[in-house]
Amino acid sequence: TLGDMACYYMDLPFWALKLRHPTHCEAEGPEVHPEACPHGLTVRYKFPKRGDLAPVNLTWCDGNIIPKKVAGERVPGSGVMFVGSEGSMFANYGSYKLFPKEKFADFTPPKQSIPNSIGHHAEWIKACKDGSPTTCNFDYSGALTESVLLGNVSYRAKKALDWDAASLKATNCPEADQYITKEYRAGWEVV
Repeated sequence: TLGDMACYYMDLPFWALKLRHPTHCEAEGPEVHPEACPHGLTVRYKFPKRGDLAPVNLTWCDGNIIPKKVAGERVPGSGVMFVGSEGSMFANYGSYKLFPKEKFADFTPPKQSIPNSIGHHAEWIKACKDGSPTTCNFDYSGALTESVLLGNVSYRAKKALDWDAASLKATNCPEADQYITKEYRAGWEVV
């Protein structure tokens, strides 16, 4: 589901495409249940231009609406689909497939440019000891988590959201505030 696995799967496009904060988010799914997540959900995000990188549309599908085939070929039940003007790539953390297959039959992947992680726990301990940054630090993972959870806010609010990340507000939907923050008891305020 969006609230469970999306941070893992959306990490790949976030990292590769240097995404941070969406400007728009719209979720579609079955009728909202007050205590349960939906059996299937589609969330569409719009990310603005980032330096020389063009704006990006990112679509999340989960549950019973995940496509089983791409370009006529079965794909695993989980992963990320990149759709570009020259072709497409289905990837998960163990493999990838390029489409159309004929066009990329002679493709040679580039050499690895990102070092393998020493592991989340080891990175955290190393950061504590020497002050080095972790791969998925709060600047990065906070923006990723915020984006993912914004899909749940749109779904619960039953409305497309125009998002202002700096103020943590859906500028077109004040009723979304109830899913974003709350009034805290005296002495427990967020400062």
